Amino acid sequence: MDIAELSAKYPIIKDLQAEKEILWINPDYGKDEPLPLSKEDLFDASARFERFAPYMAAAFPETAATDGILESPVLPLDKMKAHVTARENYDLPGNLYLKADNELPISGSIKSRGGIYEVLKIAETVAMKHGMLVYGDDYAQLNNDKFHDLFSHYGIAVGSTGNLGLSIGIVAAKLGFNTTVHMSMDAKQWKKDTLRSKGVNVVEYDGSFTKAITAGRALAAKDPSVFFIDDEGSTDLFLGYGVAAIRLQKQLKDMDIPVDEDHPLFVYLPAGVGGSPGGTTFGLKQIFGDNVHAIFAEPTHVPSVVLGMATGMNEKISVYDIGLDGLTEADGLAVGRPSRLAGRVMKTLLMGIGTFKDDRIMAYTAEMMDEENIKLEPSATAGFAALRQAQPYLTEHFPMANATHIVWATGGMLVPEYEHERNYEIGEKLLKK
Repeated sequence: MDIAELSAKYPIIKDLQAEKEILWINPDYGKDEPLPLSKEDLFDASARFERFAPYMAAAFPETAATDGILESPVLPLDKMKAHVTARENYDLPGNLYLKADNELPISGSIKSRGGIYEVLKIAETVAMKHGMLVYGDDYAQLNNDKFHDLFSHYGIAVGSTGNLGLSIGIVAAKLGFNTTVHMSMDAKQWKKDTLRSKGVNVVEYDGSFTKAITAGRALAAKDPSVFFIDDEGSTDLFLGYGVAAIRLQKQLKDMDIPVDEDHPLFVYLPAGVGGSPGGTTFGLKQIFGDNVHAIFAEPTHVPSVVLGMATGMNEKISVYDIGLDGLTEADGLAVGRPSRLAGRVMKTLLMGIGTFKDDRIMAYTAEMMDEENIKLEPSATAGFAALRQAQPYLTEHFPMANATHIVWATGGMLVPEYEHERNYEIGEKLLKK
């Protein structure tokens, strides 16, 4: 690969190499091209979650309050809106909200939906293959020794920087699967410790996420009894994430928040490999159509999705190929190569991507504690950076007076208090500069 040639063809590469904060607007956004997934696929995934709700309520009491359904609230951010726009000196017409996936039960992150969904689908497939389950059954029975014994003859494996591993590991181990999480050097120690405490086998790698997932995929391929959940290409993960849009539609309706041509919805999503924001965006476009617009946020040191999409090379190019180090405080976003699925599905569905320096997310993390008393991990605040980057463009192209802005908070509930304190101290120093 000749990077000099590629840079001449795509000038954005020079900005990415220089670690500049940029806003890339997708030239293919809104074009009419066929998609590999459909609205029917999305509602099939939603129905599977419903079937498993009795099991989830029985196996994970923290989901009983929502009758076994995994969902997070939509929270107004009036104080944060006033403070952050004054501090960063920009106007934000419309109202600002947080999709608080940091509060999702079990693993406290957006990965709960996709990761848990794929584990549940595997469990359903195995149980039905053995004649132990039919669609009309009460799925709560999966929480007994008979099914645990069945699943103990199978394995589930995944490569992860942290949150996806937590989601998959906790639920797969609870069902009885032999569960292995291959984790890169970027994964926080507390995430590894949490998984091990749940009976999960954690394999650590000195290298990047790409190394961990590649090794995990190769090992799983040698054993036909092991299901490898592939964050770089799984349609089931994608659909699990997408179900959030169906639930969000009902939440906004209940809050009397319209979404139409005069009341556009803008959603700002942190992006690592691109799977969870990609699946979420796919769902949003299926449900809200032309009235919703998604913008991803990536660290300047790891802009993998924008690099892949802007060049059209998707997973065939890595941030390391252009000389970046891939290091960021946003550990969940420390993925050098994008999903082979996300870029292709997002080609016409994603409006754009903004990049940010780490100081921004550390400041936002402290600001959210100060203004809203909400604790997020740094990567979960990345949407605020995309919000800031996108406003001049959005103001020029959309009716903004009645807009709804949603920053998607992707994780934080399970983060140890000492980590929150450390992040807050760093952020507070930056806010005082």
